Amino acid sequence: MKIGKKIFRGGETMVRNVTQVFFAFILGIIVVSMSILPAYAELSEQEVTIIFTHDLHDNLYPFPIEEGGKTSLVGGYAKLATAIEEERNKHDNTVLVDAGDFAMGTLFQTVFSTQAPTLRMMGEFGYDAVTFGNHEFDFRADGLAKSLLAAKESGDPVPHIVASNVIYPTDENDVMEAEISQLKDAMDAYGVTPYQIVERDGIKIGIFGLLGEDAASNAPMSGVEFENIVEASQKVVEQLKSEENVDMIIALSHSGTSDQKKVSEDEELAEKVPDIDVIVSGHTHTFLEEPIVINDTVIGSTGEYGQNLGVMTLSRNTDDRWDLQKYELKQISNDLDEVDQVADKIETFKQAVQTEYLDYFDMEFDQVLGTTSFNITDFASMYDRHAEDPLGNLIGDAYIAAVSEHDDVDAEPITAAVVPVGTIRNSLYEGNITVSDVFNVSSLGIGPDKVSGYPLVEVYLTGKELKTVAEVDASVSPIMPSAQLYVAGLSYTFNPNRLIFNKVTDVKIKHQDGTTETIDDNKMYRVVAGLYSGQMLPVVSEKSFGLLSLVPKQQDGTPITNFEDHIMYMNDGTDREIKEWYAIANYIASFHVKNHLPEMPDYYAQPQQRKIVDDTTNIFSIIKNPNGIALAIYGIGATAIILLLLMIRFIIRRRKRKKQISKAS
Repeated sequence: MKIGKKIFRGGETMVRNVTQVFFAFILGIIVVSMSILPAYAELSEQEVTIIFTHDLHDNLYPFPIEEGGKTSLVGGYAKLATAIEEERNKHDNTVLVDAGDFAMGTLFQTVFSTQAPTLRMMGEFGYDAVTFGNHEFDFRADGLAKSLLAAKESGDPVPHIVASNVIYPTDENDVMEAEISQLKDAMDAYGVTPYQIVERDGIKIGIFGLLGEDAASNAPMSGVEFENIVEASQKVVEQLKSEENVDMIIALSHSGTSDQKKVSEDEELAEKVPDIDVIVSGHTHTFLEEPIVINDTVIGSTGEYGQNLGVMTLSRNTDDRWDLQKYELKQISNDLDEVDQVADKIETFKQAVQTEYLDYFDMEFDQVLGTTSFNITDFASMYDRHAEDPLGNLIGDAYIAAVSEHDDVDAEPITAAVVPVGTIRNSLYEGNITVSDVFNVSSLGIGPDKVSGYPLVEVYLTGKELKTVAEVDASVSPIMPSAQLYVAGLSYTFNPNRLIFNKVTDVKIKHQDGTTETIDDNKMYRVVAGLYSGQMLPVVSEKSFGLLSLVPKQQDGTPITNFEDHIMYMNDGTDREIKEWYAIANYIASFHVKNHLPEMPDYYAQPQQRKIVDDTTNIFSIIKNPNGIALAIYGIGATAIILLLLMIRFIIRRRKRKKQISKAS
C-alpha cells in the first residue's frame, strides 16, 4: 500500500508539473500573440488605391461613343478631374498614374510642342507619375524636346515622368545626333528619371515606366531606341528592392496585352518579373473589365481616350505582397460635373489651337462642314471586322478628290487610294460634322513642314502590285489587324479559308461611276496614300517573308527612296501640304447642300462592293485560280506526299523481303 501511495503521489506530481508546463506554454502563446497581433492588424489595414489612365490622346473635350445602338458623350478632362477627386476622397492612400500616349489624337495635339496641353493638365490633376507612349514621339525627337521644355517653362505644375528603357543611340565615335542630344537635354531639364518613389502613410511605392516592342515599332521616327522591357524591368526592380527598400512596385507599361499570348507583352512581363505588384497596361487600348492576375501581379487597362478612369485597391498581406480588394473601370459619363478651373484652361488651349494652327488652314475649331443623318461606322469594332467599311471608303474617296482638285491639268488620273485602319482614330456620328470632328478621324503624324498631320503622297505601282495590295489586306490583316486596308478605286474578292498569300480570287479597278476595268499587270498606276502609309508599303516584303513585294516608284519606274519628295501640295500659290484630315474636311464640304448644309450621301451608309468576303468552304473555291505562291506550296506539298508514299512503299517491300529470307532459311 505504501508503494502504491508513493506511485500515486508521484503520478499526481508529474501531472501537476505537466499541467503547469502546458498552461505556461499557452500563456506564452497568448503573450506573444498579443505582442504581434497589433503588427498583423496594422499590416492588414495597409491599403493603397491606384487611380490610373492611359491612351488619353489629348481628348480634352467629351466625345461620342456608340453603345447598344445609342450614341452618348463620355470623357473630357473637366469631368475626369471630378472623377479623380471623388476617388481621392473615398480612399486614404491614393496614387495617380498614366501609362503613356497622353498626347496625339485631337486638335489639341497641334500645340503639343508649344503648349504641352495634356502634360500641363496632368500637373493640374496631381499625377504622381506618367510615362511615354509611342505617340509622344510623333513629332520626332525635337518635337518632344520642345514639348517638355514648354511644359516646364509654363510655370504650371507638371507630373513626374518615368522612362526606364529609353536608349540614346550614338555613332561609332560615341556622338549623338543633334536632335537626340537635344531630346536628352530636354529630358534632363524636365526631370525625367528611370523611376519615382512616392510614400503614402509610411508605405514606399516605386514607380517605373516602359515602352514595349510593338509600341517602339510604331515610333519609327523617334530617333531613340528602347531596351527589352523584361531586361530593363529586372534591373529597375532589383534596384527598387535592394537600394530603395520599397513596399510596392508599379510598372507603367506602354506595351499592352493581347488575346494572342505570344504577343501579350505585359502578361509576359508579369510572368518573367514576378516582383512587380501592379502593371498599368497601355498601348493596346484594352478594356479590361476584370484585371488579369498572374501570380502576385495585377494587370489593369482602362480602354482609351479617357472614357474610363481605372481604380484598384490593394491590401498588404502577411507575405509582404499585395492582394487585390477592388477593381473598377469608372466611366466618365456626361452627367458628371465639370471642374470650372479645368474647363477654363481647356478654353485657353483651344484658342492657342486656333491661332497657332487652324488659322493657317483658314478654318475654325467648331466650324460646321456638313451634316449626316446616320453614324458612319462603329469605330470600336473596325479592328475586329475584316471587311469593307464605309468610313474607310469615305477617307479614300476624299484623298482622291483632294489630289484631283489640286492636280495640274495634264496630271495622270489617280487610280487608287490606300487607307490602313491603323491610321483611323475616330468616326463621324449623326448630326453636324465640325472641323474638330474630322481632325479626330485622321489626326496622326506630322510632315516635313513641322505642321501637325500626315500629308498625302503619290506613288506609282504596277498592276501586279495593285493586286498585291489587295492580297496584303486579305492575308496580312489576320496576322496584323492594324494593317487592314481600305482601297478606294479597287474592287476585290477574297476567301479567308484559302491558302495564305493566295486568298484573293478577283481584283478589278472600280471607277467613281461604278464601272470596272481589268488590271494590266505591267501598266503603271498612280496611287495616293498618307505619308506614313506610303512609307509602310515597302515593309510588306518583310511581313510576308519575302513572298509578296511592293516597290513604290516614281512615274518613270524608279524606286522611291525618300517619300517626303513625293508629298502633294495645294495648288493655290501656297506651300501648304495636303493633310489627310484637310482632304476629308474639304470632301465633306463639297457634298450637295440640303437645308443650308452639305449633307453626307446615303452612299456612305453601307458598303459598296469594294471588298467582298467570300467565306465559301467547298474545296473547289479554296483551290481554284492558284497564284505562283500557291502553286509552289502545292508543289512542295505534293512532292512531300510522294516522297512519303515512296518511303512507305520501300519500308513495306523491305519487310516483305526480310520475311521471305527468314522463311527460306
